[in-house]
Amino acid sequence: MSGTQAATNEFSAKTPQNILFDVVTARAKKLAENTYVEPEKIQIDALNNIDYQAYRAIRYRSESAIWHNSGLFELQLFHPGFLYQQPVKIHTVTPDGDVSMLPFDPAHYSYDASAESLQPVIEQAIGETKLGHAGFRIHYPLNTNEYKDEIAVFQGASYFRVVGPNQVYGLSARGLAIDTAEPKGEEFPVFREFWLVKPTAEQTHLVVYALLDSPSVSGAYRFELQPGISTQVKVNAKLFARQDINKLGVAPLTSMFHHGENTNRFIDDFRPEIHDSDGLLVRSKEGQWTWRALTNPVNLRVNSFQYTSPKGFGLLQRDREFTHYLDAEAHYGKRPSLWVEPIGDWGEGRVELVEIPTDTETNDNIVSYWVPEKPFKAGQTREFNYYLKTFDSGLPEHDKAQVVRTRIGWGALPGEDNPPPKSKRQIIVDYKGGALSNLSGDLPLQADLSLSSGKATDITVIRLPDDQGWRVAFKVMPEDNQAIDMRLALTLREQQLSEVWNYVWYANDVEL
Repeated sequence: MSGTQAATNEFSAKTPQNILFDVVTARAKKLAENTYVEPEKIQIDALNNIDYQAYRAIRYRSESAIWHNSGLFELQLFHPGFLYQQPVKIHTVTPDGDVSMLPFDPAHYSYDASAESLQPVIEQAIGETKLGHAGFRIHYPLNTNEYKDEIAVFQGASYFRVVGPNQVYGLSARGLAIDTAEPKGEEFPVFREFWLVKPTAEQTHLVVYALLDSPSVSGAYRFELQPGISTQVKVNAKLFARQDINKLGVAPLTSMFHHGENTNRFIDDFRPEIHDSDGLLVRSKEGQWTWRALTNPVNLRVNSFQYTSPKGFGLLQRDREFTHYLDAEAHYGKRPSLWVEPIGDWGEGRVELVEIPTDTETNDNIVSYWVPEKPFKAGQTREFNYYLKTFDSGLPEHDKAQVVRTRIGWGALPGEDNPPPKSKRQIIVDYKGGALSNLSGDLPLQADLSLSSGKATDITVIRLPDDQGWRVAFKVMPEDNQAIDMRLALTLREQQLSEVWNYVWYANDVEL
């Protein structure tokens, strides 16, 4: 059977790997040509109504893992229920192309503590209703040969998370974002079905196919997961628009920023900082690096960075110091950074950053994604291919000096008789690394600073003691209460030595 012929058919009991993506793509195209049908919810009230603690008490038995002791990778499943009331279908595919759906089996789970009473209810109901799964997690010997670490999880809508060596889960990736921060509300596409190709015993990569669907779009996805020094995921996505889409968010990343070093309102918490990510990093087609420190705003903020064919963007957890968080349970300093690297030319568009107010660290309030300039209209098809890469604080290819600290305070002098209004701000930006490490403090480094409005004064550049880098300090005063969009880089005799620091100060921010 040729790939073209297979693509017009449903999955059969034997589907060769080389046409799997064609078949999923044909399924997605067919979905988009028909009216959207909402996935069915679980019909077991006991599962839908359980609380967080009871759901956490349901654990998949490690000895029941798919591919247990047959290779480097193992697969464990998530129980449906709680927030996950629309189960997904999960299939495995052998190297020879044999396709098998994984049935729900309560014997593969232990129901402990407050979940213990659920087991007989589920066992009784299982004969009357079919249950799928809430998702799955992938295990691999990432940190030691003696233990298979959890390295990736697909669970909920189109969300998935990955970690690299010695990291703990933090930010999430998503298959797609639609109309994020739009007045009419966001649409959340879901992965309805998965196919996981069983790796050979020594194989060090795992391939996952997924079918995505939502009222506006359907899509076929291929994920090639490669754990290692950095966990890398190659993503191939083919999308079909069922309706006109106002804002298409490609390769979306979702994270949390509650407070950090640049927060200037009182937080009643013993931890100096709480965040999964502390900045957005973007690399232009020309190789220019731009860093934007994240905030927890008082009001919703959406910022755009216009680019043509960017080389990449990502949300970073650049600050890895335990003493900056003092949280011995959450381990915020071990949260991964995640980089999106486009494959091919993505053309004109923008990287968008959405910052949503939150009063708790349990809410993800940061989203970033690529928005193509050309609108995605009903009946159209789009393809996007890219890499996702985990890392700690920095990318190997980033050789410029990097921002390590952003601090903001009132621009008054101590003891000043007639202090300025609190809208006058003292800004501190510290750089470190790159060429700065070898420079004498006597060299005439300059701050290349630009403002969209307002006025900057008292600009100084100094070398910090004990090899702590260089500091740019300046004060800004808004004009007519306008927001000030600032861009800053360190230069030496017109040669740029650092990435560009970008920040927006809102004069009417009630954090004052």
